[in-house]
Amino acid sequence: MARKHLLRGMAIAGSLALAAIAVPAPFAAASGAVPSQRRGHAADPEDATLAFGSAAYTTITVTVDGQPMNVRWYKEICYVAKPVAAAAQQSGIFGSTTISNTACGYQSMNVFVPESAFGNQRAPIYFAVNNGGWMASYIKASVTGGTSYSSSTSNVGAALKAGYVFVDVANRSRGLVGADGSSPGKAPAAVVDAKAAVRYLRLNDATMPGSAERIVINGTSGGGALVSILGASGNSSEYDPYLARIGAAGIDANGHSTLRDDVFAVNAYCPITDLGNADKAYEWLYNILGTRDDTGENASPEDAAAIAAQFPAYEKSLGLRNPDGSQLTSANLIDTIKREVIRSTETYMRADAAHTIPAIGGTFDIQSGGFGGTPTTKSYVNDWIDVDNATDKVRSVDMKKYLAFVATQATLKTTPAFDAVGVNGNTISGTETNLFGPPTQKYMNYTEYSWDHNDVAGDGSGIDDTGLTWDQYTDKRSTTVDDQIHLINPMDFIGTGADTAPNWYVRNGTRDRDTSFIVSINVDRALEADKQVKDVDYELAWNQPHAGNYDVPEAMAWIAKVLRRAGDPLASGHHG
Repeated sequence: MARKHLLRGMAIAGSLALAAIAVPAPFAAASGAVPSQRRGHAADPEDATLAFGSAAYTTITVTVDGQPMNVRWYKEICYVAKPVAAAAQQSGIFGSTTISNTACGYQSMNVFVPESAFGNQRAPIYFAVNNGGWMASYIKASVTGGTSYSSSTSNVGAALKAGYVFVDVANRSRGLVGADGSSPGKAPAAVVDAKAAVRYLRLNDATMPGSAERIVINGTSGGGALVSILGASGNSSEYDPYLARIGAAGIDANGHSTLRDDVFAVNAYCPITDLGNADKAYEWLYNILGTRDDTGENASPEDAAAIAAQFPAYEKSLGLRNPDGSQLTSANLIDTIKREVIRSTETYMRADAAHTIPAIGGTFDIQSGGFGGTPTTKSYVNDWIDVDNATDKVRSVDMKKYLAFVATQATLKTTPAFDAVGVNGNTISGTETNLFGPPTQKYMNYTEYSWDHNDVAGDGSGIDDTGLTWDQYTDKRSTTVDDQIHLINPMDFIGTGADTAPNWYVRNGTRDRDTSFIVSINVDRALEADKQVKDVDYELAWNQPHAGNYDVPEAMAWIAKVLRRAGDPLASGHHG
């Protein structure tokens, strides 16, 4: 399929963008000239509305590790000049909700400055996105007055204690209902908004606490995917038309960028990324050793087999290599995952003498039932990993039984796992299909298999409605879904001309069945091959499910390490 992204960028932005509105007074920045920038930024007229109001804060008091701390809260800063209006009534993973900030609630940030960072232009900025499953994320306040935080278990508390400026960033994405009833969160809206937030911080770097040269971005699941593409695609001009449409900082009247949107470090957990190929990786992993059949989770065996068959060619096309220099292919991927599981297990055992693994025939006691449900603990027989707890060494791992364990403690996703809407009459799936297509259309299939097997008449997607196969449809110059896939995929930007973040900390739990382990391994191998990247800390986190921020001391120690190595952000040449 030929790439047409740069040729069609402006047209695509227009087709996906919704009517924007002027920033209402409650969300506008303080009046006055946009501050001069440290690195010679010449202010664009539109940027004047995005000036940071340094006096517009409320002081709240929190407790971190038993010690009181004053925090300045800059509330709901609208980081774009032309935000997209949202409907008051929104639906999400946890049901319907009514939002109060319809004007800019999905394109705002809350900025929290601990007292140790008041007036500190060198403090790192901890930039948190809060969306899961690629769903739209309404403005959130992770820091609330009167709350107690532990720096050993809360990334919020740890960031504040370390003197970092903590920023909660809202963003549009799938599921968002616009004020006009359309869907303004279609890809790449989430990425565009995150870039706009980074640009706001850079625009106001001279007047805001913290350094925009030390932005550390954090996210989990869909948020992990969002920070991955944000970190991979720094300063790519492919996003400029979209940024211009929403009035992002640093886009001049000619649509050219005058500011940077690269970041310093990425802290990503279980990233649901490479969506255009995620179904292939998922079905291959859970069919190559018969996992779906072994666990009775193969309701669509013909679909599963056909999708899995597409994976080996895709993996080979990436040209990735393992640490030993061997090419990463479907022929050695199971062994590659096995080595990562062994490394994870031994790392866990060495970390603490109390960290032991049950013997073969013993049980893993696993707690489940989050998201407001009552936690329950279930026991699972260990029939897959044999270790020597005395020497902290793994003797053997049975990969067939390991994958069956993963699929038993958390039921596998349907087939297809990520692009199921419209396939086999399915119209109610919660998969990411509604992230794609024009804002006037409910959803659009974004993978070849799902497109060619869509059988829901009248949904505007698939051969049945267009008369075109996937290849025929995406070969049309007017097609935008292929560009949407591209613009949210970090694999398309790592190792290219984009300014990829120099520092990466990526974790994927060994019990995570929400996406294939292959996805995060591919990201790691691509980053290791990128000469711009200085530090990659990747691991399958022992006994962790699809979750994030479970390793706060370890993650924060890594952040502190890469910050120390980078030196003074105000010194010339110390930008990464």
